[in-house]
Amino acid sequence: MIMIKRTLFIFFLCYGNLLQAQLTWVKVDSLFGRLPASVHVYRTTDSLDGKPNIAYYLEANLKDKSLEFTTDTTRDRRLTPQKFYERNNHPVVTVNCTFFSYETNRSLNTVVKDGKLVGYNIHSVPGKGKDTLTYRHPLGSAIGISKERKADVAWLLTDSAHPYPYALQNAIASSRDSIQKPSFEYMMSVTSLVVGDYSGKHGKSFPQLKKWRTQTAVGGGPVLLQNGEIRITNEEEIKFAGKAINDRHPRTAMGYTKDHKLIILVIQGRFPGIAEGATLTQEARILKNIGCREALNLDGGGSSCMLVNGRETIKPSDKEGQRPVPAVFLVESR
Repeated sequence: MIMIKRTLFIFFLCYGNLLQAQLTWVKVDSLFGRLPASVHVYRTTDSLDGKPNIAYYLEANLKDKSLEFTTDTTRDRRLTPQKFYERNNHPVVTVNCTFFSYETNRSLNTVVKDGKLVGYNIHSVPGKGKDTLTYRHPLGSAIGISKERKADVAWLLTDSAHPYPYALQNAIASSRDSIQKPSFEYMMSVTSLVVGDYSGKHGKSFPQLKKWRTQTAVGGGPVLLQNGEIRITNEEEIKFAGKAINDRHPRTAMGYTKDHKLIILVIQGRFPGIAEGATLTQEARILKNIGCREALNLDGGGSSCMLVNGRETIKPSDKEGQRPVPAVFLVESR
């Protein structure tokens, strides 16, 4: 009897948090007007590890040719998701995506529209404290959709002089040096060395980085899931410092399932007693339980906002309402 109790105690100690993440989702399509047959919206108000919670996720069939997955971005300015919705002829879905600079109003991550790079990753992060003269050079992550309507999550090297991103399928540690603005060629060489570039019989190089030919893509980070398992690559991508991944905030994330469903998740936060947000680990568990094979975090906090037929899902946390952003991901119905 003592052994049974001890075994149960260990079980709940190890798996209690995981069990609490098994949320009950209710289909709420009717709240958002007429939707395409392959698009569905789900909502939960179940508590998240004992804290009040409100979250939505949208499921869209990537193989449905009546749907178009695209992006829109501005230049040196930002618009609210509502403004993007209006200027794109009222798409089915409008959701925030990339991180951005308040100084330049530009995205800090990859954006691909109609097969062309229109937003670029930042590949140089300045050191702090005693390391102010050093820089780290990460590869940021993104989710992309090809012409064949296949989704993929990868870590990218981008440059305005090159029409395509270059991708790795596994995260690598960032390099460190004193170069403030590394060239594309420098980043290519450093990355190839890190991942174990090798030479063939005739000295020909076989770099691990390959052209990432996607029709649509948006970046963010860090990656949350790989091969259906939680694998948060925050240290490799240098997105959040210290223990910030354990802070609760509003969240936006995107992933895909084995059966070709695109999943867009938004979690309301910063409303004490109503909806307190999620940590990156909680966000990853939710996406895993939904069935995502790969997924990544996108810009969150006050930026988190998903409109379905122009109607808000979660309530944005900024007191002013929807925060202007430089880029959005869109799902349109043809």
